[in-house]
Amino acid sequence: MAATRTLDVVVDAAGAPKALRVPAFSLRVVKGPDLRLERRFATDRVLIGSSAGAQFPLTDPTVSAVHCEILADGEGVRVRDLGAKNGTLLGGRRVQQAWLDPKDDLALGGTVVRFRQLAEDEDQPLEQARGFGRLRGSSIGMRQLYAQLTRAAATDVTVLFQAETGCGKELAAEALVSEGPRRDKPLVVLDCGRLPPTLAESELFGHEKGSFTGATSDRAGAFERAQGGTLFIDEVGELPLELQPKLLGALERRSVQRLGGSRPIPVDVRVIAATHRELQLEVNRGTFRADLFYRLAVAQLRIPSLRERREDIPELIGHFLEQLPGSPSLPPGVFQRLCDADYPGNVRELRNAVERATLGFDQVPPPAPREAVNLDIPFRLQKERLVAGFERAYFARLLEAAGGNVSEAARRSGLSRVHVHQILRRWQLGGRST
Repeated sequence: MAATRTLDVVVDAAGAPKALRVPAFSLRVVKGPDLRLERRFATDRVLIGSSAGAQFPLTDPTVSAVHCEILADGEGVRVRDLGAKNGTLLGGRRVQQAWLDPKDDLALGGTVVRFRQLAEDEDQPLEQARGFGRLRGSSIGMRQLYAQLTRAAATDVTVLFQAETGCGKELAAEALVSEGPRRDKPLVVLDCGRLPPTLAESELFGHEKGSFTGATSDRAGAFERAQGGTLFIDEVGELPLELQPKLLGALERRSVQRLGGSRPIPVDVRVIAATHRELQLEVNRGTFRADLFYRLAVAQLRIPSLRERREDIPELIGHFLEQLPGSPSLPPGVFQRLCDADYPGNVRELRNAVERATLGFDQVPPPAPREAVNLDIPFRLQKERLVAGFERAYFARLLEAAGGNVSEAARRSGLSRVHVHQILRRWQLGGRST
């Protein structure tokens, strides 16, 4: 089995990272209503679906609005199913996610999409700065984010940040505004995660006096208060489903109508949204509208979790110490323990740990297994990740212990040989029959 090329880092003469080398690939429909549709990509993420907003849009009704995605990283290129109703099939087998060969066919409902990795690569420049606004870190993931923020700041495009809680979504939004043309205009923040559902419509769009019990006066909503500037909608994934069409309408028409009002009010507002949820999955679960997702994700930027950029922890500790009054130092041994600890709450938890340590409250979180429970990730998604990771690790080690012999692996696992074959194919682990 040939492997796809990986996403690599390009360095300058001094050894400093200057670009990401992204493998180029093409997608071509070889069966289905969109026969012969073909596009070339050189990016680390491509969404495939039946919605017009997908990067590879299909008209087949058996294809989900957000069906699957192609992902490239330092290990290769893989396909990931996003909970599509008819699933994603690779080699006739339904997969949750699987590594792709340089030549592979994917069955999505009644459509077959041919993946081909191309000979050429494309270099995407990395930002050389060690920070952007109040964001800090010089890891590859953050340098990539800074470069994306720099490009987005020069435009008025709608941006969707996807990140776990505590990664700095609001800081990223503030930085985006401060570097953009609306920097001197209002920045209004609306946190849907803390918004009572009964008040969500009024907070977004405003209300007229007498429109509901307690509405004793007219009130401008977030869109009106942000007139000429930026509206940052945090935790947009928590927005009630019944309000999502109204938010979509406001984005499309560039106008809002107050609750109880009778006339549209034009608004000139840039919208930045953020969520800790994977909205692609929520679309297929029916809890988030596909058209709103694509309207928000014109530029979809992912902020790495702290466990994905552990090399930034020493730098962040130093930065937080500098920000504290008097720039205090840490007791002996605490710095290293802070560097070694795991932080499910990400940068926010690290900052709090640093502050406690300077006050003498040596409550550094202990190192935790990578499978530690994270209550900020939905149960189903976290369970799927843990089970998938365990399954692949178990059978990789099992196959190694069995010397690549599938029959011996089946005997040791207590599963049938056919079942073991299916699992090995799913994870493309190989193995030989006897």
